[in-house]
Amino acid sequence: MIKAVLFDLDDTLFDHQHCARTALEDVRSSHECFAPMTADALARAHAGILEELHQQVMVGRLDLDVARTERFRRLFATAGVDAPDSLALSAAATYRHRYLAERRASRGAAALLKKVRERARVGIVSNNLLEEQQDKLRCCDLDQYVDALVVSEETGMSKPDPRIFQIALERLGCRPEEAVMIGDSWSADVIGAIAAGIRPIWFNPGMRDADRDAPSGVAVIDTLEPTSEGLATIFGADAA
Repeated sequence: MIKAVLFDLDDTLFDHQHCARTALEDVRSSHECFAPMTADALARAHAGILEELHQQVMVGRLDLDVARTERFRRLFATAGVDAPDSLALSAAATYRHRYLAERRASRGAAALLKKVRERARVGIVSNNLLEEQQDKLRCCDLDQYVDALVVSEETGMSKPDPRIFQIALERLGCRPEEAVMIGDSWSADVIGAIAAGIRPIWFNPGMRDADRDAPSGVAVIDTLEPTSEGLATIFGADAA
């Protein structure tokens, strides 16, 4: 029997990609140096820089505000511009303002969480900052369905470390075999869940290929809608 369902937040329940791309478009339209770059190229460059700096923030090596400014200094560098702090700060502010304005849940997330919580406890396991993730959940009205929020900033460890999953299980009062983990990252969510003894479900809306050396037989969903299909994947064919 499934007693707890764990979810990743960014790009699983929360539509980070939409927020980031829309915010980046504001930055791109505000600075001519980015005009030669396609939206996809800019998004890839930004995502790579963000991932590198985010890891340093999570382990306390870099202040969050410093990281945001450094992210855009490096992004300007990809366009051949040696940006002073004032320019990087301005771009970071432009991005942050639009990102916050665009926050939204992934399609089907609220409906699925509501139904899941009628059957099991709900946990969020996220490699991010506590306040940031709390704000996203509140903004999207998803917090009402969440019993435990476990983030890397608070625990001092990040997915795929099985210990962060174990902390979530302890807070939800269940064993690994009584839980399911749903997330979009193969390396963090799927492999991490397997290492913790939890059955994973890969949320893969882009239908990306998994690691060629990864375990086979992992359930995959490419959308959170309709709710009945998600419930069937989580709880079994008779769940809907």
